[in-house]
Amino acid sequence: MSLNQEVDLLWKIPLFANIEPSKLKLLAFTSERLKFREGTELFHQGDMGDSAYIIIDGAVGIVVSTPNGDVKVAEVNKNDIIGEIAILCDVPRTATVIADQDVEVLKISKELFFRMVGEFPQMAVEIMRELAIRLEKTTSQLTQALNS
Repeated sequence: MSLNQEVDLLWKIPLFANIEPSKLKLLAFTSERLKFREGTELFHQGDMGDSAYIIIDGAVGIVVSTPNGDVKVAEVNKNDIIGEIAILCDVPRTATVIADQDVEVLKISKELFFRMVGEFPQMAVEIMRELAIRLEKTTSQLTQALNS
């Protein structure tokens, strides 16, 4: 895939929709494009996070280890970001991520991620929006579980 095609792909992701093409070229050029086969672990709960991932194609499962075994708590699809909590909060990974199908991702280093957020406040707003949506969904699920 050419650099221009990667920029077009990134531009379609809400997180990057308002970033100028020259900056998206830098992001595409300095990020690592990776492919994982179905069933492959992208990262493991408890590992230190050094990067975030944008799902370019495919879907992954978010799995949390509990005293009663592993529980799949979510599925994340194309154009979504994963792994950002560990780099934003400087904490170990909060979940294991496993490819539910063949998946292609763009791996963004912690340093590049923070540089992009610093230069583009709109990106920070989109990240906050995504995290707020996830928190609302988790709160709703927890409330349902406690009431059943």
